[in-house]
Amino acid sequence: MPRSAKLHHERKPQVLDALKRNGFLTQGDFAAHLEIALSTINNFINSKPVSVAKFEEICEALNLDKRAMLKPLNEAVNPKFTPDRIKTGLFPLISYDDYWVGRENLIQELSQKVQKSSRFLFILGLTGIGKTALAERIVLELQDTWRLTANFRFKRVNFEALGNATDFMTVATQWLEAWQITIPIEQRKPEQVIWHLTQYLRQNSVLLLFDSFEHLLIGSEEEGWGNLADSCWERFFLSLLSAQSCQSRIIITSQDLPLSLVEQRYQQFWHCHLLMGLQESEQETLFEITGFDIANNLAEKALLMRLGKAYQGHPLVLRVIIGEIWESFGGNVHAYWQEVKNKIETVEKALAEAEKNAEKVMGSADNWKLHKLTRKVRLEVNKQRLKAVFDRLESQSPDAYYLICAASVYRIPVQVQGWLMQLVVLVKRMENQSCSEERQEMALEALSYRFLVEESVNHNNQRVLGLHYLIRSVALENYQQLIGALKQQSKTA
Repeated sequence: MPRSAKLHHERKPQVLDALKRNGFLTQGDFAAHLEIALSTINNFINSKPVSVAKFEEICEALNLDKRAMLKPLNEAVNPKFTPDRIKTGLFPLISYDDYWVGRENLIQELSQKVQKSSRFLFILGLTGIGKTALAERIVLELQDTWRLTANFRFKRVNFEALGNATDFMTVATQWLEAWQITIPIEQRKPEQVIWHLTQYLRQNSVLLLFDSFEHLLIGSEEEGWGNLADSCWERFFLSLLSAQSCQSRIIITSQDLPLSLVEQRYQQFWHCHLLMGLQESEQETLFEITGFDIANNLAEKALLMRLGKAYQGHPLVLRVIIGEIWESFGGNVHAYWQEVKNKIETVEKALAEAEKNAEKVMGSADNWKLHKLTRKVRLEVNKQRLKAVFDRLESQSPDAYYLICAASVYRIPVQVQGWLMQLVVLVKRMENQSCSEERQEMALEALSYRFLVEESVNHNNQRVLGLHYLIRSVALENYQQLIGALKQQSKTA
């Protein structure tokens, strides 16, 4: 989380007017009134970074919109989304905050789908890509319209936070009790609870937000992936999709595709959106509102944009980096760059070589450290997020884990045959046996349903597969560990 903020330079006249309007003849008078340093007031007025707490305190004292003060004059701020409004919204926010940027067209598009025919909206993608924040932002977009609806209710559940208490009966009975629907204990059978909950949601306007839906999903090499572990959840969701009418809407965030729910026959009632990283213009806005003077400091902007490109606009990583620049380097981008440039330049060089020379596409010995760029990235991105993704993949689908490790030898996207060939080679080395075509296809399918594969079409109109640079960094490390363990075993044999 960024610890500093900076007044947009176009807002300075507003601040000076606010000082006079509030009876402060000098900056010193205002500083004395707030009992803070005069230098802090001076830095604020002159668009230099101050702590977020001081920034908000000054804005509140002058009756200025905190969010608007971060933006240019010509960039309107919808009052519905000011920080004060957010705090008094439908629910406490987990991810959406004052540093949200971009995705405005997407918000409108997805909000309209929820308002119309999409009973289920699935927001899918990598860990840390911003799924929960987007879901919360859509809820905020919808809240005023839905509040006008009779019998409106809102519920959210985070399945990661619930741990083992994710079974349908526990969650459903709690909701029904909250809505004053009593089912006698002797009648609390799954069929009865599913019926009562479905009827309530069909007849009333309820907005449901389900976070971390992947924790409900299971699968196997034989039966495939994306099935609900608790059959009651599946029956409940399908009963809503198959109903003739339904006034409620469900927003689901997940790292994995819930295959059993996205059946073709109900496709008019659900919509899936795969969320990607921030675009360059959105990255620029993020750097600007978190205190960097990229409009006037082009050298600083160039370094920040190189970081953004290396991580393909991954919001979580960029915000961790921004926080570290302010906390550990006092906002000095050049000092931070000196600490990390070797790791970033290693990635840039490898990608440039692969684009220019086909012989450089392979890089099994690459030393990419994007997931371990600094201590904070190692802790907040790798240890707390990515490790869980790869651990879950290895335990649930060993072949998919082998495939992502094997495919990490490619620096850039290649044709499907290249990925599968690497899997065959790795399985041979690991298990000393062949890998059937069916096994290859199942492994690729498992990765695809987890959105760990990036599909595109190259300049020759051929379908190619690649890995997000951050994912490749982790997969490559895992691959090298596998090969290292094999070599060690051969030495001791």
